[in-house]
Amino acid sequence: MADHDNPKHPQQPNDDIEQASATHRDSSTSLSTSKWTEFSIFDRRQKALLVAIVSIAATFSGAASNIYFPALSTIADDLGVSIELINLTVTTYLIFQGLAPSLWGPVSDVHGRRVALLGTFLVFLGACIGLACSQNYATLLVLRCLQSTGSASTIALGSGVIGDITTRAERAGFMGIFQAGLLAPVAIGPIIGGALADSLGWRSVFWFLVIYGGCYFFVIVAFLPETLRSLVADGSHIPESRKLLIAFPLSLYQRTTKSGWKVGQPSANEVPPPKRIDFLAPFRSLLSKYTAPIIFFMAIYYAVWQMTITAMSTLFKTQYGLSELQIGLSFIANGVGCILGTLFTGKLLDRNYQRVKRKHQGPEEDLPIEKARLLLVPIFSAIQCLAILLFGWTIAYPHKVPIAIPIIATFFVGATAIGMQSGVMTYLVDVYPDQSAAASASLNLARCLLAAGATSLVSPLINAVGVGPAFSIATGVQVLAFAGFIIQWVVVPKWREAKANERTASATTTAAAAK
Repeated sequence: MADHDNPKHPQQPNDDIEQASATHRDSSTSLSTSKWTEFSIFDRRQKALLVAIVSIAATFSGAASNIYFPALSTIADDLGVSIELINLTVTTYLIFQGLAPSLWGPVSDVHGRRVALLGTFLVFLGACIGLACSQNYATLLVLRCLQSTGSASTIALGSGVIGDITTRAERAGFMGIFQAGLLAPVAIGPIIGGALADSLGWRSVFWFLVIYGGCYFFVIVAFLPETLRSLVADGSHIPESRKLLIAFPLSLYQRTTKSGWKVGQPSANEVPPPKRIDFLAPFRSLLSKYTAPIIFFMAIYYAVWQMTITAMSTLFKTQYGLSELQIGLSFIANGVGCILGTLFTGKLLDRNYQRVKRKHQGPEEDLPIEKARLLLVPIFSAIQCLAILLFGWTIAYPHKVPIAIPIIATFFVGATAIGMQSGVMTYLVDVYPDQSAAASASLNLARCLLAAGATSLVSPLINAVGVGPAFSIATGVQVLAFAGFIIQWVVVPKWREAKANERTASATTTAAAAK
């Protein structure tokens, strides 16, 4: 991704002097003829605001999922169904959480982030209203799928916005903030859900989401500009064909930016040619040999994490006799671990990127991106495996082990799972800068589908072999999945280098033939 490396266009010295004089005389009507060559017109302050907006928008995916966990047993009792059937609503939610971004991501890569995000919120709000009014299990199951379809894509769309406005050198830090924001519901969602279910009944959980989502819909309308580079380039362009939809609030950001760009100043970052919606893009990323190993590795670790927090609600109730509110409070450690893990990872990834860049001899596009983005993955992998074992074998003996031990284990499970995910998602956006939302959707597709299977299996597995052995099996699967990381770290760079050499040789042959 080298948009910010475009050469400056030469100017005549006399023209510069005259233009500077004219600008001095009447700055309101005269503009510099020098072209803007930076990657984006958004200044650091505006980038931080946009990241904050999409981070809060992304909380709806986690909120809809995690706010629900403390109420699982209560819902099962109220609707007169088994806990296994209620766990199935978690499974189906995860399935659609994986599939939905594969629809909305490609749409946003063509028609814009803003339009896609507003569409997802409308679907989400409708589903939440229906869930709050549901009276039977079938309605609950179907509307949970629709709710997931609306909320899940906010993560992929947020990643797309960050890919639009940031360079490689600064992206990991912003992605860390984004991941921390979207993970806040992992910490506070269960507390809110437990308190609401305990005092007002489980339907109040969904009414809360209706109010929260409705208010934030208008925040997006008022403050989130279009950032898709194929529509607005670096933020300096407003297409005439979509002026009504895009002009506000983008024009406000253009007038207030402190990046050095002025309204009307030409830009060297031209608008890319229009693209068609490619619904297969996430699946190609998923199956590409250049990214599939790390995606499937991350999907396994995410699935085991989801399996753990899904089992927490039932295990803490049956093993330690906790109430819904107490169960909600027990999720705090996991959520705090997630937030701290991604913030820590984001800062380290930016620092490591600069270190690798200083040592690299050659253009930034040829940087060994695996070493820049995936360096921490083996450490996090080992810690998560140990934490999963600690959780499984301590919660199995509630009369001998204090509840603090498995709760502390969930802190490390969450911190490492999301730390790895932050690095892998940043890596995918770097590899596919022109289809950042679709690339993020490919990871989301794999991790959510595997997590759906894991959450549906966790209760039967625990019933069959016991708590400790069940989580030992899960850890064994993680150890086997580490082969995906090894392939990504060792083999994929060689494949990419061979492909680059092949392209160079082909170009040389074509040029020689033309002569």
